[in-house]
Formats: sequence, C-alpha cells, structure tokens
Amino acid sequence: MHVVEIFLPLNDNEGARFGAELLGKVRGELVERFGGLTAFTRSPAEGLWEDEGEVTRDEIVIFEVMAEELDRGWWADYRRQLEQVFVQDAIVVRARAVDLL
Repeated sequence: MHVVEIFLPLNDNEGARFGAELLGKVRGELVERFGGLTAFTRSPAEGLWEDEGEVTRDEIVIFEVMAEELDRGWWADYRRQLEQVFVQDAIVVRARAVDLL
C-alpha cells in the first residue's frame, strides 16, 4: 500500500485565488480513480522556497490518496497535467509505502 500526497497552490503566480471548482475537479478525479481522498484544507499550509536569493511563499492544500500499487508513469503524467492547469513550474507529488495496522 502507498500513500500519495499532492501539494497544490491556492493562488496563481499573481496572487489571485484559484476558484473552488478547480480544486473540486482534482478532488473528483482522485476520488473516482482511487475511491477516496483526504484533503488537508482547514488551515492552508505554507510552502516556502528560495528562488534567486529571495524566499517565495505559497499557501497550499494537500490531497492524499491511498493506492495498492504505485503507477509511477500515471503519476508523472498527472503531475505534469496539474502543473499546466495550475500554471506552475513544479507541483510536488510524493509517495511512501505504508503498512496498514
């Protein structure tokens, strides 16, 4: 079993908030494919990174799904699709193996 986390920005590069329908579409796609989802949305997380000597800040939400198998090709394609839709240079998608207790 694997847990996959997707870190999505709440705002575009100019600071305008993405519409709820955009995150809703991603949520729906993931629920349809994986049968469920956990969305960490109550208090937006903060993403920080350094770019050319300046610290950049994003408010993000994290979507998490569980999958029996990790289809790396599908996830790589989906990440690139999300990067286009959210107009981002990079969206973090990470996975880890888990043992259910």
